[in-house]
Amino acid sequence: MKNNFLKGGLLALMMLAGVSLQAQTTTGTDNVAQGDADGVSVKLIDNKGTIKYLQSNNGITTITSTEAGNLTTTTWQLGGELLEDTYIDVEGKVFSLDGLKLENGTAATTAATQTGHDAGTTTTASGDTGWTLVVRDEATGELKKLLAKNLIQSGWNEGTADTTDATNGSITISATGIPALAGNEGKIWVFRNGAKLKQGTDFTVIDGVSVTVTEVTNSWDLFEGDEFEVQWVK
Repeated sequence: MKNNFLKGGLLALMMLAGVSLQAQTTTGTDNVAQGDADGVSVKLIDNKGTIKYLQSNNGITTITSTEAGNLTTTTWQLGGELLEDTYIDVEGKVFSLDGLKLENGTAATTAATQTGHDAGTTTTASGDTGWTLVVRDEATGELKKLLAKNLIQSGWNEGTADTTDATNGSITISATGIPALAGNEGKIWVFRNGAKLKQGTDFTVIDGVSVTVTEVTNSWDLFEGDEFEVQWVK
């Protein structure tokens, strides 16, 4: 009889030890707040006794425990390949992409200015007003924003030939930002006294710097007082 009691006692102690080893949370309360998250959450308890919440908002599902000493968050992020056509109905709502980098329209330079729909949420810069367009960087696939005024950039300058220009038969006109002529023939125009000059014959371009107009023998001569105008877009 004593042996049976002894065996029973040992078995009970082993069971209690097993329960204590399996218990993940020894303190706290079942009434755990879900924090500041909006929407309805489903309260769950896993096989370790941990209290979690299952919530779905805008296609992202999170499982969160806010119990002190046992904070757990798991996020399923959007991504991957769409298996079927997907549409988002934004009627009556705002659909936005916050924090996009600002592309200044120059391929070699990218500004990192980022803005959110409410000021102060991300890096901001002065003058964050007006319209921007969402564009895609083909090199990386990254979406960026472009100021509407930078979608098409243009430039203009003019010059009047003096005695030296007439003597030399050429005049150089400053054209800061003008693109190279090669590949941009349809984006650069030079006029002499209102008459359009021929590209590659009547003038040459130094990329980003200037335009030089040179008289053409047996075609036309450059005289003092000739008015020249340079226009370009890029």
